[in-house]
Amino acid sequence: MKYFFVISLLAGVLAMSGAHPVEGLLERVQPGASARFVLKETGGDKDFFEIGSVNGKPSITGNNAVNVAAGVNWYLKYYAGIHLSWNCMTAELPDALPLPSKTERHETTARWRYYLNYCTHSYSMAFWDWQRWEREIDWMALHGINMPLAMTGMDVVWRNTLQRLGYQSAEIDEFVAGPGFQAWWLMNNLEGWGGPNSPEWYASREKLQKQILGRMKEYGMLPVLPGYSGMLPHDAGKRLGVKVSGEGVWNGFVRPVFLKSDDPKFGEIAAVYYDELTRLYGPADFYSMDPFHEGGSLEGVDLREAGGIIASAMKRVNPRAVWVIQGWRENPRRALLDGVNPGDLMVLDLASEIRPQWGDPESPAPEKRPEGYAPHQWLYCMLLNFGGNVGLHGRMDYLIDEYYKAKSSPHGKRMTGIGLTMEGIENNPVMYELMSELMWRSEKFSKEDWLKSYVEARYGVFDKALYDSWVMLANSIYNCPPGNLQQGTSESVFCARPSADVYQVSSWSRMKHYYEPEDVINAARIFVMSADRFRDNENYRYDLVDIVRQAMAEKGRLTYREMTAALNAGDAARFADCSERFLGLIEGQNALLSTRPEFKVGKWIADARNLGVSPREKDKMEWNARLLISTWGPRVASEDGGLRDYAHREWAGMLRDLYYPRWEAWIRSKRTEISGEKSKPVDFYDMDEKWVKSRNPYPSESEGDAVEVALQVMNRHIGR
Repeated sequence: MKYFFVISLLAGVLAMSGAHPVEGLLERVQPGASARFVLKETGGDKDFFEIGSVNGKPSITGNNAVNVAAGVNWYLKYYAGIHLSWNCMTAELPDALPLPSKTERHETTARWRYYLNYCTHSYSMAFWDWQRWEREIDWMALHGINMPLAMTGMDVVWRNTLQRLGYQSAEIDEFVAGPGFQAWWLMNNLEGWGGPNSPEWYASREKLQKQILGRMKEYGMLPVLPGYSGMLPHDAGKRLGVKVSGEGVWNGFVRPVFLKSDDPKFGEIAAVYYDELTRLYGPADFYSMDPFHEGGSLEGVDLREAGGIIASAMKRVNPRAVWVIQGWRENPRRALLDGVNPGDLMVLDLASEIRPQWGDPESPAPEKRPEGYAPHQWLYCMLLNFGGNVGLHGRMDYLIDEYYKAKSSPHGKRMTGIGLTMEGIENNPVMYELMSELMWRSEKFSKEDWLKSYVEARYGVFDKALYDSWVMLANSIYNCPPGNLQQGTSESVFCARPSADVYQVSSWSRMKHYYEPEDVINAARIFVMSADRFRDNENYRYDLVDIVRQAMAEKGRLTYREMTAALNAGDAARFADCSERFLGLIEGQNALLSTRPEFKVGKWIADARNLGVSPREKDKMEWNARLLISTWGPRVASEDGGLRDYAHREWAGMLRDLYYPRWEAWIRSKRTEISGEKSKPVDFYDMDEKWVKSRNPYPSESEGDAVEVALQVMNRHIGR
């Protein structure tokens, strides 16, 4: 705590002295670091950074603060051998900082660099405090982000808006979602779930959002705030006497309705919303709106007219404002695009690396858009992660190929930037480094060449074994091919609902075999060869746990196949042997992941409980935290709606207390059946719900040495 107090104090002093915001970032990396660099802003519209030297110090020049920060990150990685990542945002700089032999300059035509997804705010950020948000905004700056989605505190805006429309507190409580589920509430999917929220919660969210926006603006970022596109409580038709559409259900939840844009009160209600938003958080240059997201009814809606009216309500707040909309599946529909003036709308091609819709004639996406999003500007985006699931995953070749293909295509003239649009973060750092560097590299390159510099930056020096391991991963699990539309990682069988034909874990993962498990296992074997050399390197320790974790998951899937083969053959002895090994793998995985806070459910729960101001509210926060990553909803939404395990986490604690008991119960029932007796069906939802409602404590700090435990589980369960 003393260390963070010193950093905060230094950062505060820098802010009061009018120092450059990147100086504060450097002080948070290492106190005193800012005095060792020369930072300079030139202004101007051409986005660039330069790395040079002045009077024996590294100098970083850029046209704005974010590009200066991106230059600092490039210097730290490729000159000082320091890679700042989610697992470690602090470092010890070398006593003598290396100086470039000549000035290195990078330019980009990617004017806008968008960050986050509504889902990220729930699946990863729901329980963050200011200290964690401060680190993330530094991460954004280092990676060149200048257009982040900022949706914290929107519940305050909605509370105030509904009060002005005549809703009472109890009615508002039934509409505004709880901390874990605000993403889907703001995307018009559900009402009230996870709530109600306390007055103290609303006050804390307002304060936190103002801190977030203040720091973003210090860097010169232009935050994207949720705008108004017509959402209202499901009873608004009768309650307010307005015309609505979209009555319905989303995976078992009652949806909000849409106020029809041609209703005379649309402008009035939009004005109330924007007045409250602006009063609390100020005006924005970008507003995010996604009407008709994932199944909202279009009955009686003139999309062209609706697009124009929604945009006009936004422009009355700020004439230069731009509407940011997600390009996901059939949305935004052509009629809506045609209703908005060019320049007033920007489309996030939400999953360019999976199902590009920007106009690629060879796109594997079922939704073909030969004309792309014309005539509007659009961003090339990487979605990568769904649900915050844990697992190595990427599409390295396709990401690189598609980016440079998009830039050089006829649609490239309207491609004004990039976006990182994942549903969950703090995973697969290699993919985010690759994506955020594409815009600074004018010429296409191979993943193998890029990995040489990545390995040296990530671990401080080049190591052949580590490079060989990464190349093996890059040609297998990190190289999901075009045409494979699976949503995120190839999920761990440990987290699956037990059955005799398990493949995927979540309902919509669309998993499809694209790599050999043995390649990942062999990559882990090679990676651990460098343990003695890098055992004190923080990035190596994190990657070691993550890569060995993946190897264990692959071994688990192979063992599961042996186990079900024995079951189908009625071989009781072999089934007993395989199931014992399978359960042993889960126990070993739990021990391995206990060594890192990033892989512990205890950290997630502790962060949630820390936001509560009373024992009752702390329990409500924990309920939200447990619920989101297991059943997600009540039985109907979870089972019939398919939401269960969508946000499953291969985390210590969950493996031991949720996933292991599931598999143990299933194995026990199958042993009974093999013996010729009848077994009672296992109610897995009931097991999951009991875990959600329990309040057994979980440690949040590391348990055991990561390197030693990784070597132990490799030796015991996989073999070296």
